Parts: sequence; structure tokens; C-alpha cells
Amino acid sequence: MTKERSARRAEPRPVDAAVELYKTILRRVLDSRPSGTRQRLAHALGKNRSFISQICNPIYPVPVPAQHLETIFAVCHFAPKERKEFLDAYTEAHRTQMRLVPARRTMRSMTLKVPDLGQAERNRILDDLIEDFVRSAARHLEQL
Repeated sequence: MTKERSARRAEPRPVDAAVELYKTILRRVLDSRPSGTRQRLAHALGKNRSFISQICNPIYPVPVPAQHLETIFAVCHFAPKERKEFLDAYTEAHRTQMRLVPARRTMRSMTLKVPDLGQAERNRILDDLIEDFVRSAARHLEQL
């Protein structure tokens, strides 16, 4: 490969301002969450961690796929204001994609009794595992 050709590949393509804005919001949310959130998100999406890095980095043109939005909101625990900001920018960037986003699913509450593991970090990990399992099981059952 020639130097000129290699240099062309290395140049980032210009990113639309609206794409840059929603990726900046996503990155800010991820940066404010506990460590391991990016890995949990990658697992929930069935992707590797580098995909998460690409979709939350404003310099990369890789868009956030519309079908992953609800999972991202759930795993990252977007606050209502963050969600609105993100969706406004996402809609501006991908008007045609928003038709593919399913209506927000209604949720129901369920109370579980789980053991107290004696440490906040261990309890949080257990809670995250249960949430991931429920999300995954629901996805599988919807496909039946």
C-alpha cells in the first residue's frame, strides 16, 4: 500500500454536527457511570468493547444503530433529561432511522428477594447480572 493511500484511510471523515452531539452525550453518560458499564453495554448489545468505543467517540462516523437505543438507555441508566437530549440530536442526525425505532416498551415492576452479599460493589454486580439476564431472556422470548 502506498503512503498516499494509507494517509487517505487514516483521515477521519467529517462527522455531522448532530451525530457529534449525540455521541458526545453518550460518552458523557458512559463516563459518569461506574466502571464496567461499557463492558456490560457491549455484552447486552452482543458486540465487542471496541464497537462501544466507536459509537461513543464523536470523531468516528460510525452511527449508533437505531435498534440498540433502548438497550443503551436501559444499561446506561439515562436520566429523562439525558434521554431527551440524546433523542433530539439522534432524530436530527437520522430522521429516516427514527421510523425504525420501536415505540417505547411498557415495563412492569417485579420485586425479587436476593441475598445481601455484604458489600455494595458485590450487591451492584448481582443487580446488574439480574438486569442483564432479564433483558436477554425477554429478547429471546420476543423472537419466539
